[in-house]
Amino acid sequence: MVGAGLGGIRVADQLRQAGYEGRISLVGDEVHPPYDRPPLSKQLLAGTWEPDRLSLKDEAGLEDLGVRLHLGLRAVALRPGEVELSDGSVLTADAIVLATGVVARRLPGQPETVHTLRTLDDALALRAELATASTLLVIGAGFIGAEVASTAVDKGVKVTVLEAAPVPLVRGLGERVGAMAGRLISEGGVDLRLGAAMTRFVPAEGSGLGVELADGSQLEADVVVVGIGGRPDLDWLADTGLDLSDGVQCDSSGRVLGLDGVWALGDMASWEDPELGGHHRHEHWTSTSDQATVVARAITGTEAPPPTVPYFWSDQFGLKIQLIGRPDLADSVEQLHGEGLDGGPIKGTVVGYYAGERLMAVAGFGAARYVVRYRALLQAGATRETARELAASLVTR
Repeated sequence: MVGAGLGGIRVADQLRQAGYEGRISLVGDEVHPPYDRPPLSKQLLAGTWEPDRLSLKDEAGLEDLGVRLHLGLRAVALRPGEVELSDGSVLTADAIVLATGVVARRLPGQPETVHTLRTLDDALALRAELATASTLLVIGAGFIGAEVASTAVDKGVKVTVLEAAPVPLVRGLGERVGAMAGRLISEGGVDLRLGAAMTRFVPAEGSGLGVELADGSQLEADVVVVGIGGRPDLDWLADTGLDLSDGVQCDSSGRVLGLDGVWALGDMASWEDPELGGHHRHEHWTSTSDQATVVARAITGTEAPPPTVPYFWSDQFGLKIQLIGRPDLADSVEQLHGEGLDGGPIKGTVVGYYAGERLMAVAGFGAARYVVRYRALLQAGATRETARELAASLVTR
C-alpha cells in the first residue's frame, strides 16, 4: 500500500476482514502513523483536539492488522510487482495499491511563510501562529478555506477571505447554493471578497504578509493561508506511461488501466463514471472509505459490495453542511426545506439537485435530521415529485 492515510489503512482493514492472511506493507511519506484529515481544519486547528485523537489505528490496532509500516519514506518509482522508496529500498508485492491522495496547490511566488493546510504538521504550524495573530487572510473560499476562516473567527481573529470567482464553493455546490454558503461565511463575521483576483505577494509592514489585487489595492495580515484545493500526488508515476492528466485512471473496481496487479483509490484515483462515462475523481472522505472496500474485495476475489451514494460534510460557522449524491450531474435545484435560498435563515435549509426530473443530490445546512431521509431516494434514483412528497411528509410530522 503506497499511502498511509485513510485509503491505505481502510484497504488493509478490509483485506483482513475478507480473509487475506499475507504480508501487508504500508508506505507513508510522513513520519506520523495513519491519521484522519478532516479534523485538521476544525478540532485540531481550534485546539480542542490534540494529534493523538486523529489516529486511525493505535499501536495495538496496527499490530492486530499485522501491517509493516514504512513511514517517513516516499515512493519514487513503480515497476511491475515492485515499489522503490526514497531510501533506495524496494518492496515487492503481488498486488500494489496506490492511495497517495493530493498535495496542496501553491500560488506562483508563494513565500514559505504562507501556509497551506494538508498535513498534520501544516495544521500544527498554523495553529501556533493563530494563537498570537489578530488578523488572517485566506486565499480561496473553498471548503478548507471556509473551515479555516470559521475556526479563526471562533478564536477572535479578524478574517478576510479572497475568492477569485463570483460565487464561493461553486465547484462543489453550484451557483445558487454556493451563493447561500457565501452568505453563511459573511454572516459568520468574515470579510468575504468575491471576484477578487490576487496578482502577487508583497512585503508588509512588521512581521505580517501582504498581497496585491488585480485592481492595484493591497491587503495585509499577520497570517496568510492559501486554500485553493489540491492536485493528485502523481509525480513519482511519471515514468509509468499512464495518463496522469486528472488522476490515475481506473476501472470500476479501482484496477489501474494499463498496469497489471495495481489498484488506486481516493483523491488521486479517477474511477469509471457510471453516470457520464469516462472517469471521475471523488475527493471525499466517505468515497475513499467506500472505494477501499471495493478494492479489497477485488484483490481477494470476494463479492463486491453494493453501490453507495457519495457523501460529504463540512463544519463551519456553527452549522454542519451535508451533501449526498452528485450535484455535478444536475441542471436545476429546488428548495425542499427552509428559506435559505430565498434569503431567509440558512439553518434548516435543504436543497434538492435534479437532472431533468431525477433527484441527483441533496444538500443540507444544519438540517441533519432531514438530509439523512433522502439517502434511500438517491439510491433508488427517485423523481422530483417523490422528493417533494417526502419533504411534505417530514414537515407535517
